[in-house]
Amino acid sequence: MTATRILLVDDQPMIRTGLRLILEAESDLIVVGESGDGLAAVEDTRSLQPDVVLMDIRMPRLDGVEATRRILRTKSATRVIILTTFDLDEHVLDALRAGASGFLVKDGPADSLVGAIRTIASGEAVISPRVTRRLLERFAALPEPVPAPPSLDALTEREMDVLRALTRGLSNAEIAAELFVSEATVKTHVAHILDKYHLRDRVQAVILAYDTGLALPSTRP
Repeated sequence: MTATRILLVDDQPMIRTGLRLILEAESDLIVVGESGDGLAAVEDTRSLQPDVVLMDIRMPRLDGVEATRRILRTKSATRVIILTTFDLDEHVLDALRAGASGFLVKDGPADSLVGAIRTIASGEAVISPRVTRRLLERFAALPEPVPAPPSLDALTEREMDVLRALTRGLSNAEIAAELFVSEATVKTHVAHILDKYHLRDRVQAVILAYDTGLALPSTRP
């Protein structure tokens, strides 16, 4: 099995050291480099081609949001996990819009970090129900959402059901149980949604739902 290659990005050396110790204890994970700011992260991603970047948000020279945007603008296969000190940093939403595949709180348990990296490296995304609720609350505080564009008509009724479920942070298994279909069917619907809107992962599908007004405050779990 090929090990997942990881780049650590944080302006605090002690944080990077702690992350390295956690990750290198796992046989299927390898840290290929460390970057102390966003500019270095962009360059190091280009040269090292990691599978996953653990990206701090608040850094000198270039913050994690813009670094994420620049990395993913190149159509790199690298996936980005945002690291934040708070459970909903004000810049996390911007990072998700920029293409990050999820985010984690720095003081979370080590097994959550390891599990998230494995999940994202496999092509999925990480966004918890708690985070989804907070994002929805943030959108609810904004001006009236933009009406859903006509292109949303490309989704079938069942795909719309799945997309609404995604905005609630439900896993494929939970969506399957709620809609009385198989988990494989849910995966197919999610794949169709991503394909129709050229989305990178389910996090971006959630952002699409918010941006189009499909997800409204009344959908909170």
